[in-house]
Amino acid sequence: MAFSFKPGDIKRTCGHQAYQRGMNYWKSDKVIDVQLTDESATQQIISRVAGSNGEVYDTQIEVLEYDDGDCEIIGECSCPVQIDSKHIAATLLQTLHSGPQAISSNSDNQLENWLDELKKASQGQPATEEAEQDESPYRLLYVLESNPERQDPYAIEIVTQKVRQLKKGGYGKPSAFPLEKASETFYANDFLKPADRDIAQLITNARNFYYYNYGNNYTLKREMGELALQKMLLTGRCHWGDKDNPSLRLGTPRQIGFEWHNMGNGQQLEVQIAPPISQIFRAENFWYVDLETQEVGALDHPALSGEQVEALLNAPVIPEENLEEVSRELVLKLPEYQLEAPIALDFETIDVTDTEPTAVLKLHKIDLSSGSDHDLQFHCARLEFDYQNVRVTTLPGQVIFQNIDGNKIYRVTRDSPAEKEIIETLHSLGLGIVEPNAQDPRLDWFFASETRTESAQNWDYFLEFEIPALKEKGWKIEVDDSFAMRFEESEEWLGELEEGENEWFSMSLGVELDGERVNLLPLLINILQESNNPQSLRDHLQAQSAFLVEVRDNHWLKIPSERLLPFFDTLVELYDRDPLDDNGNIALSKQQILQLNDLLNNPKLTWRGAEELIALNKKLRDFSGIANVDVSKGFNAELRDYQQQGLNWLQFLREYEFNGILADDMGLGKTIQTLAHLLIEKQSGRMKRPCLIIAPTSLASNWRRETEKFAPELSVLVLHGKDRHYDFHRIQEHDLVITTYPLIRRDRDVLNKIEFHMIVLDEAQYIKNPKSQTTQTVYELKSKNRLCLSGTPVENHLGEFWSMFHFLMPGYLGNLERFNRIYRNPIEKQEDDIRREQLSKRVAPFLLRRTKDEVASELPKKTEIIRTVSLQGQQRDLYESIRLAMDQKVRAEINKKGLARSHIMILDALLKLRQACCDPRLVSLPQAEQVTQSAKMELLMEMVPEMIEEGRKILIFSQFTKMLALIEDELIERDITYSKLTGQTRKREEAIAQFQEGDASVFLISLKAGGVGLNLTAADTVIHYDPWWNPAAENQATDRAHRIGQDKAVFVYKLITEDTVEDRILAMQERKRALA
Repeated sequence: MAFSFKPGDIKRTCGHQAYQRGMNYWKSDKVIDVQLTDESATQQIISRVAGSNGEVYDTQIEVLEYDDGDCEIIGECSCPVQIDSKHIAATLLQTLHSGPQAISSNSDNQLENWLDELKKASQGQPATEEAEQDESPYRLLYVLESNPERQDPYAIEIVTQKVRQLKKGGYGKPSAFPLEKASETFYANDFLKPADRDIAQLITNARNFYYYNYGNNYTLKREMGELALQKMLLTGRCHWGDKDNPSLRLGTPRQIGFEWHNMGNGQQLEVQIAPPISQIFRAENFWYVDLETQEVGALDHPALSGEQVEALLNAPVIPEENLEEVSRELVLKLPEYQLEAPIALDFETIDVTDTEPTAVLKLHKIDLSSGSDHDLQFHCARLEFDYQNVRVTTLPGQVIFQNIDGNKIYRVTRDSPAEKEIIETLHSLGLGIVEPNAQDPRLDWFFASETRTESAQNWDYFLEFEIPALKEKGWKIEVDDSFAMRFEESEEWLGELEEGENEWFSMSLGVELDGERVNLLPLLINILQESNNPQSLRDHLQAQSAFLVEVRDNHWLKIPSERLLPFFDTLVELYDRDPLDDNGNIALSKQQILQLNDLLNNPKLTWRGAEELIALNKKLRDFSGIANVDVSKGFNAELRDYQQQGLNWLQFLREYEFNGILADDMGLGKTIQTLAHLLIEKQSGRMKRPCLIIAPTSLASNWRRETEKFAPELSVLVLHGKDRHYDFHRIQEHDLVITTYPLIRRDRDVLNKIEFHMIVLDEAQYIKNPKSQTTQTVYELKSKNRLCLSGTPVENHLGEFWSMFHFLMPGYLGNLERFNRIYRNPIEKQEDDIRREQLSKRVAPFLLRRTKDEVASELPKKTEIIRTVSLQGQQRDLYESIRLAMDQKVRAEINKKGLARSHIMILDALLKLRQACCDPRLVSLPQAEQVTQSAKMELLMEMVPEMIEEGRKILIFSQFTKMLALIEDELIERDITYSKLTGQTRKREEAIAQFQEGDASVFLISLKAGGVGLNLTAADTVIHYDPWWNPAAENQATDRAHRIGQDKAVFVYKLITEDTVEDRILAMQERKRALA
């Protein structure tokens, strides 16, 4: 039967190391025989392989071959490795290169072979291959002889001789033939039979040396020697002493026994073998030689090994004065020899037989330190087998166990299968045995664990669940006083906060056990230190019902995992490299106290000294109990309900010296809420120093305008332009100082010297990069009160969010490395919802965000918002040059033609000024080609992405189709989807459908093309990029979104450049509305 497996399959099965060693074994002819059976669905290989120590190992291999050419090899071996060993590899290599001898499963062939064997045996022929005709006249003889000169009196030697078989019978003159030649091709060894080669392999492997000055005498040793002897006896060419003596054959085993005989000067053991024999020798076990019957066979003893038999054979004559001593030793200490004492002793022997053992487990502690510096104390379970109250304390193996009680000797005939089943039960429960030794052979079992906690977990489960189950099976359980493992639960946990200096607090956390309070913080922190990965610790907790904490030596507190998780979640956030003080308490700042929110509200945790903080956390958690604040007199706006709540929140944070992020959607009035808050600060007398407003350049003028409109009592200083340094000395004279992010870095030396009452960052995402110079400058500014305004506090990643909080309350979210490890990486890379929820809870008190959908019921159907922006730099210079030039031209034209006939010139001048406000690229003048700045475009491109982030649908109107084209380019650069409608648009309906059906977020529309006839109810935001003279035209455009069928509030933004013709247009619109 052929196999399709390859050497690679062998290597994959056994591994590289076993494969290489197997290769050496195969090349060294250590594979004795290989046979194949096809009795099952799989192909099975059976072999015997010589080991390096003289042992012979049996292998059994199954080969499963599949249709796709793949195969699976499963091998078992009797060697210590057991599975896929080097002996398996050697067998497979032998099979692959030489092929096995098939064992036929055909019953007819088996019967035929057996009948053949019977016939040969009846004719006196050996039932071996030797009966076959052989052309070679040479034979290999095996001559057995003892060597009395050897140190080992029971050794037997084999001498191998090559002889010629004579025609008249007998053999010719012998010549030495070393068996090593059997495997060497350059020696004449064709006359050898297969059995000779097998014998040579077994003996030379046992001899275990290789050189060319071979001898031809060998000592039979161990199992391989016995196997070789059996094969020799089957050849019919094995002789005792001389080649001319009759050939020996394999005899049946005979029993060996021992009896005491009186020698006159004492007693001696004599061997009892029946029938009598001529000689005994030992390979692995003892063998006899019977020259009467020409037989060699094994000597058996029911209880003794070869070593024990040899020890008895070496027994000296026991003098009379030593008989009692030897008798006591044999009876009391060596019962396994089952040898009667030479004299009778005064003991009563009680035999305990036919009794099933009862398992007894005695829980105790052992000390294996043996003078070592290391503590090697283990809690163990000592196993004993109870036979009618006689305790057996050793492993199965001894057939007889003897126990002495006074003058009674209890001889227990052990039930090995029952004992092994008990032992298997302990193995199945995860217990391992402490290796017995000569000083203490008793059976102690323990849990092999890498840590004390793991060991305690195993014992806790064993005591709680396995012990009761074993008792139900009839096991006896005993607990020694030395067994110190104790497991307890505590329902009540105690937390304590003690206020120290400078608003720092000391926190302890513990339980009460046996009337004594135990601080758990050092223990829990130690667990965190051992676990580098908080997520792994959380997974570990969730995977088990309870967690163990060692509160005292071997005294463990058992905590349900679901109860411990909130504690670890909080400690993970509070944990630092060395968080505990000398008393085992953790020191917390006032800001960190707020991170105890989950613990302060845990119903199973009793707090002392935390009443005010619990009340504060409740207010921060759901804003209940936050006092309603009256809007200042002189504030020119009526706050909506959500804006009033925002004002309450800002005042609440100020009262408790916290800071936060106001993150309402664009258009919901973040600026108004902030101004209302600042006006209260002014009128209450708390604003003794100026407040600093930092905004994008495009919004600086808007802050000035909104302040003048809603809170005119607040004096405003805007720091901008090249000459702003002339205003530095006036900073302390104003309530609000408005500057921009680009300028803050340039003016840092001046601003860093000032302690501000409050710092407000508008569009605070500008400090999203904590490493930028602008952000570093903002961090350095001095103020106790800080506020971030941002509709998109997280644009790209959580690192931006950390940067804002680092400005607001440094350290509240830890340093950046720790924030990334605890929050950002688990949330963004591992999609950890638990960490996301924890971060959300952590920042919730300091982040107030309302979307327009959440407050829709409070919003008017249409909200108009004026967003002003100042022209800067080259764009301002361009505008002024056009204004001055056109002013001269218009005046000259009026003087020449009169006002009535100068309309065209006046309109052209106004057109150029309006174009310069929108974007210098609209102006058809040579000096405009060098100007790249556009303040209004920058403002628009700051607004639109944020609006899209909020989910808005936007209409952008302009009177200039070229302006729409420029906006289109900006949208394309930012990957913002859009549709466009102008007078040149051919597929008008398709452009409308693209926006209405959600394929575009922005709809660019020329005022004339889209002013009438459109129904764009998908839109909720309208931006008028440039104002039109006639407000009715703008209103018609706005009504494309705000009309019947619209179910959302519409926000209308008008972008106006300050101190330009657009201001005049806006004022004129207001007058026209008033007249209407």
